Amino acid sequence: MTIVDEPLVLGPHTFTSRLFLGTGKYPDMESMVAALDVSGTQCVTVAVRRMEMGAPAGKTLLDYLPTDRYTLLPNTAGCFDAEHAVRTARLGRELGIGDLVKLEVLADPQTLLPDPVGTLQAADTLVKEGFTVLCYTSDDPVLAKRLEDVGVTSVMPAGAPIGSGQGIQNPNNIRIILERAEVPVIVDAGVGTASDVTFAFELGAEGVLLNTGVALAREPVRMARAMKAAAEAGRDAFLAGRIPKKLYASASSPTLTSTAHTAHRSWVTTRSASSPASASASRW
Repeated sequence: MTIVDEPLVLGPHTFTSRLFLGTGKYPDMESMVAALDVSGTQCVTVAVRRMEMGAPAGKTLLDYLPTDRYTLLPNTAGCFDAEHAVRTARLGRELGIGDLVKLEVLADPQTLLPDPVGTLQAADTLVKEGFTVLCYTSDDPVLAKRLEDVGVTSVMPAGAPIGSGQGIQNPNNIRIILERAEVPVIVDAGVGTASDVTFAFELGAEGVLLNTGVALAREPVRMARAMKAAAEAGRDAFLAGRIPKKLYASASSPTLTSTAHTAHRSWVTTRSASSPASASASRW
């Protein structure tokens, strides 16, 4: 039976690409534009505080992101308490980006891990104000469920600390989140290379969001192309269904039955006894 892969739906938005890319840390705007292009992404994250910052030739970041091609996902990066995050999300709405927001409430600048209390408070407020909230969180299954209960559109557990490139460090927690969630789960943060993306999708994640793994690669455009292929391979592998892991081998070729094996040995013995070589050997 063939499973049809339905598009990813996040509130009023529908995506056929399940790969989400960030727009920071690229060596230049041209690299960013080219990387986004080859990645096939349809949704890109932008820090609200960067939206009005000047870029080369007097352009802003938004001038490089055509809205007829990309859905912009403003995020509250750099916010360390719920109140600041809520104000930043409101600013993104006032700038005309819309009600879609990636919520981040960080605990401290060294680890950039999410503050669970502040995240839950801010999510509750923004949902009540009509935002479509995609929420960055830890890989804590209990917190993920609490965020779902307050009405977030998607939970986004971190695979590893932001920018660390460590890949998914606690796959069992991600599995538990996926088993219990009734909203899309998008793995966010910690992706270092293409195999990390594949693994996230093989676990069953509905999407993967990354930035540093592409932006700081030696060749960002080539890495973006690799991430696209990895996302497609991982999603296909998940839908196809991997075989169960076993302790012992299982031959892929047919094996002889005991009756057939006995007949085969009898035939070999008879043939050996009647061969000239055997007769010659018996004389010596």
